[in-house]
Amino acid sequence: MRQFTLALLTALLTITLIAGCAGRQDPTRDWSASQLYMEARAALDQGNFDQAVGYYESLEARFPFSRFAQQAQLEVAYAYYRADEPDMALAAADRFIQINPRHPYVDYAYYLKGLVNAKRHQGFVDRWFPRDPRERDPEPLRQAFEDFGNLVRNFPDSQYADDARQRMIYLRNMLAGHELYVAEFYMRRGAWLAAAQRGRTVLERYPESDATLDALEIMVRAYRELELDDLAEDALRVLEMNDAERAARLRDA
Repeated sequence: MRQFTLALLTALLTITLIAGCAGRQDPTRDWSASQLYMEARAALDQGNFDQAVGYYESLEARFPFSRFAQQAQLEVAYAYYRADEPDMALAAADRFIQINPRHPYVDYAYYLKGLVNAKRHQGFVDRWFPRDPRERDPEPLRQAFEDFGNLVRNFPDSQYADDARQRMIYLRNMLAGHELYVAEFYMRRGAWLAAAQRGRTVLERYPESDATLDALEIMVRAYRELELDDLAEDALRVLEMNDAERAARLRDA
């Protein structure tokens, strides 16, 4: 009797679950590829990014060979970006580039990767408790710099190329600033060799940044502390060629 009751309860539960699922059928199940795409674009334009992602994914899953699926592959990357899902956005952009290397809008996929990585530099905590940008992990900025560089090199005439170049200038200055921040940290602790190496990194990797003169001054001070007078003088001469007044102050210090 107990087994019969248990079996009956199991059957009733199964029927209830099936009925519940039937009552919650996907409202998009009869939509065409064009309708799914239009609804996804509408959701994207209205700022409903999670909903847009759902529509785009449904479109690609149901109609993988339709003329809308390829565009959906690109636009879902942007939807993920706006939905603050950077890993998914990057994965979608990389997938689009791999599948459609000669697509007329593949340049946008490279540009979007740069935007995503640049935004990753500012974490969730930083949005509520701002701190010196130089303190943050520079790796996303390095990756963004590389992404924009790929766009500029591969698609120099892209409509996004000029903006990418401007962003690279900003990123270069940010990355150089991080190196200075670390160098100053080492100097405060008397780690002069490490400080000098950070200054040298600025000159080698970011020679066109705004930080080059500061880097040269750090190198002069650090090499003096290390009693490497020849290296200090070399750095001072380069500094003098670019900022004679600063070099004179440093020489008299």
